[in-house]
Amino acid sequence: MRKNDPLAGIDAVEWTRLRHAYGTAGNVPGLLRALISPDENKRENARSALHDNVCHQGRRYEAAAPTVPFLLAIAADRSMPDRAELLQLVSELAVGWADEHLPLGVDIKGWRRELARMHAADPRKEQRGARDEGLVFDDFQESLYETTVALAAYDAVRAGLPTVHCLLSDPDSSVRATAAYLLGWFPEEAAASTPPLRALWNVETVPAVTVNAIISLGLLSDGGLIDRMRDQLTGDEPLARYGAAIALIRMGVTDAAVIAELATACTRPPEADGPGFLGWDLRAYASESLGMLGGAAPAEAVDSVLDGLSRSSDFGACPVAAAALRLTFGAPPRPSLPPLDQLTPLQRRTVRTLASLPETTWHILDFRELLEAWGVSGDRDTCRRYAGLA
Repeated sequence: MRKNDPLAGIDAVEWTRLRHAYGTAGNVPGLLRALISPDENKRENARSALHDNVCHQGRRYEAAAPTVPFLLAIAADRSMPDRAELLQLVSELAVGWADEHLPLGVDIKGWRRELARMHAADPRKEQRGARDEGLVFDDFQESLYETTVALAAYDAVRAGLPTVHCLLSDPDSSVRATAAYLLGWFPEEAAASTPPLRALWNVETVPAVTVNAIISLGLLSDGGLIDRMRDQLTGDEPLARYGAAIALIRMGVTDAAVIAELATACTRPPEADGPGFLGWDLRAYASESLGMLGGAAPAEAVDSVLDGLSRSSDFGACPVAAAALRLTFGAPPRPSLPPLDQLTPLQRRTVRTLASLPETTWHILDFRELLEAWGVSGDRDTCRRYAGLA
């Protein structure tokens, strides 16, 4: 075994007693060892298999939490390959599908409160209540297991955040950017994470790193940086302006400059290619952020979200559609819509924009269910007839 082996202690874990998406986790040590192989294909295959096993479709399993210390140890060793990719995997082990937590960030207090409630609940009453609500496929014990192991994985990453703090000064900009992104999901560690994120922002010259740091500082509600973020809105770097606007609206700053920057991003999002938040749909994130304003949004913001919706398609249309519906119809659930002529002009425009989206978007079940939550028909032809379209 090499000195300072990042996989030291791997055999002390009783992997065969743990479960992942496909059964026993006995294959996990081999996958972890393959992550440090000199063979690039072998590493890539192992990373994909590990992700599929312990974080399958955003769901974490028992084996997720024990893998975290080894992934962080590899990422912290500068002689190791693919460190930014491993940090990205760590973030998914922490929060699953991260877009489910945006635009406000992780509600960790609510998460912990719900798990405590579930542990104290009577499973029979929970199961009966689920049946009464028509949730015939809901299994309380399965939900309890899923919530428990997901929080265990989150807390395993939380315990390793000192390592992530150190990676903010890594010579690899992709590692710095992903580390900055990862810290934004842990509001309980805001006091420890905001100083190194501030220090990173002070010296960073790579826009991809800067924007991840700024957005994470917004998610951690670092109100002491509001004035500096306002100044960023007038800068020449589009990504930094975007990040500042996202962070400011998260912290409740909704003045004209913030709204204007996000409105621009809905129609013409900045070009981005990088780790962390830059790997996301920037139009969708801007639209969701404006969607938080609800009925208080100025007309130009609603116009921009609807314009962005008309330019969206497939899965990318779902968050933009949700923002548009929230801005024009209010919060769901909503009853069936009245006749078209009883809607406001913006509501009619919303329905017509939705009805005009391509068929590939309407084939997506999440999109159809989203519309039905607001009382809009999930059938494209029916929606088009309602909207007065051919």
